[in-house]
Amino acid sequence: MLCFGLMVGLGGCRHKAQVARLPVVLSPVALEELPEPENLPMVETPQVGLPPVPVASNAKPKRERKKPPVKAPAPEPPTQLASAAPAQSPEETAIGALTAVGEANPQAKQEAEDLITSSEKRLNALTPQKAEDEKAQVNKVKNFLKDAQDALKSGDAEGAKTLATKAKLLLDDLEK
Repeated sequence: MLCFGLMVGLGGCRHKAQVARLPVVLSPVALEELPEPENLPMVETPQVGLPPVPVASNAKPKRERKKPPVKAPAPEPPTQLASAAPAQSPEETAIGALTAVGEANPQAKQEAEDLITSSEKRLNALTPQKAEDEKAQVNKVKNFLKDAQDALKSGDAEGAKTLATKAKLLLDDLEK
C-alpha cells in the first residue's frame, strides 16, 4: 500500500493544462487615420503660486526650558550707619566680583551691532521673488538676527556676534 501511494505521489499528474491558441491572422489589416480637428481650443495653464517644496533640515527642535520657581525676596537686613564700606558676603570676597563679558568688551558689542545691521540691510535688499523662493532660509536668517538682538540686549556680545555671523553666512549662500 505504501509503495502504491509513493508511486502515485511521485508520478505526478498526467493532465496538462492546455492554453487556448489565438488564430493566426494571415491577411493584413488597414489602419485608419483620424483627421486632426482644425479648431482646437487654446487652454492656458493657470499661474498658481505654489509653496516651495519642503526640504528636510538638520536643525534640531528647540526644547523649552523650565522656568525656575519665583523666589520671594529676602527681607532686607537693617542698615548700619557706622560702617564706611558696604559689607560683602563671604562668597564675593572669595571669588571676586562677577561681571558680564559684554560689559567688559565694548568692541565685541559694536562688532555684533554692525553685523546685525548689515545683515538686516542685506535681507531687506533681497528681491521679493528670491525671498519667496527661499522662504525657509530667509526665516532662518530672521530667527538668527532676532536671537542675536536678544543676546545683545541681555549683555552677551559674543553670543550675539556668533548668531549674527551665522545669519551672515546664510545670507551669503542665499545670494549666490
